[in-house]
Amino acid sequence: MKEPISLAYRRYALGLLLAVNLLNYIDRQVLFAVFPLIKADLSITDTELGLLGSAFMVSYMVIAPVFGWLGDHWDRVKLASTGVVIWSFATILAGFAPGYRTLLAARATVGVGEASFGTVSPGLIADFFEKEKRGSVLSWFYVAIPVGSALGYLLGGVLGQRFGWHSAFLMVGLPGLMVAVPLWFLRTPERRITETDQAGEGGHGFAAYLQLFNNRSFVTNTLAMAAMTFAIGGLAQWIPTFLFRTHALNVEKANLMFGAVTVVAGIMGTLVGGVLGDRWQKKSSKGYLLVSGWGFFIGAPFAAWAIMAQDVPSCMAAIFMAEFFLFLNTGPLNTVILNVTDPAVRAMAFAVNIFFIHALGDAISPSILGWFSDQWGLRTALLSTPLVMVLAGVFCFVCGRFVAHDMAQAEPSP
Repeated sequence: MKEPISLAYRRYALGLLLAVNLLNYIDRQVLFAVFPLIKADLSITDTELGLLGSAFMVSYMVIAPVFGWLGDHWDRVKLASTGVVIWSFATILAGFAPGYRTLLAARATVGVGEASFGTVSPGLIADFFEKEKRGSVLSWFYVAIPVGSALGYLLGGVLGQRFGWHSAFLMVGLPGLMVAVPLWFLRTPERRITETDQAGEGGHGFAAYLQLFNNRSFVTNTLAMAAMTFAIGGLAQWIPTFLFRTHALNVEKANLMFGAVTVVAGIMGTLVGGVLGDRWQKKSSKGYLLVSGWGFFIGAPFAAWAIMAQDVPSCMAAIFMAEFFLFLNTGPLNTVILNVTDPAVRAMAFAVNIFFIHALGDAISPSILGWFSDQWGLRTALLSTPLVMVLAGVFCFVCGRFVAHDMAQAEPSP
């Protein structure tokens, strides 16, 4: 038995993983802040711009199952810190890219590094904290999504407008190399093992991984997240460019406004979703899914309003409301994955989840929306996203039919 980990150290671990996740989303989103600058500099189409986002997601989802298997067998902390080094170097290299192909390759490599961290970090947090607190704890961890994304837009917009898009990549890539050091030395928590694992019947066999596809809660929850990822991924990548083209804002101002709205709405939505999810979960086994499902249904009309608005104030107000309700799902849906999967295969469960939500989501939505934009204009292209948000809500309510049974199977009560 390992020495018990104190509450203070667990909070330190959560804070460190949150900081790394912030850099994760900064490096991921900075590209979209400088889309107009790259388009003008390299003279490429919207479809080619979309492929830059898709290249990251394709490599991210393809390599995730590899890191998922490694995460169930190797030291998860070392895998996570290695991933940080890879994606940080790749972001820096994007700053030296002389043309489209090298930029495309650099962005694909960023996806490899982020796949390592993304597959093992939720399982680490699950082992640091007990089941009853996972919803709120993971919400703090996933605050990095709106905050990191907003910082990516803000830094990309300001640095790109003033110093060029190459400098934006160089400056946001460097901090990752520094946080990789304390992450490397983070103490690894002991895995929470079920009775089945102790009996030697479950665990790390290939059959245990295949069982994920028989887990109805895992499958339907993953489909909900895939639909959400398609919509949010497309909006996140194209909204700054939409503000630039449709509302005549320069790159810096468009990203400052979008980033500011994203960080406030995202933090509020993520934390409120975590608290509501934990509270509703005490009353019903599908509490997390109810919070997420209603968030999607309410957020979709606001997303449509943002796209159709004729003035900037109305557009930004609608974006705020849409993002608040959409970010309600962040902690709850990831907590559902933890709660319905065997602890012995959680890294692989997140890897499989990552593969499918991106394969069906934001690996294809940027290019699809880019192609739609080339054909019919960007506003028309973006109007497809609210419909997909409604579909995400439907999958949440379908998942609620199975979640109680699958939670009991994953972690039986003592």
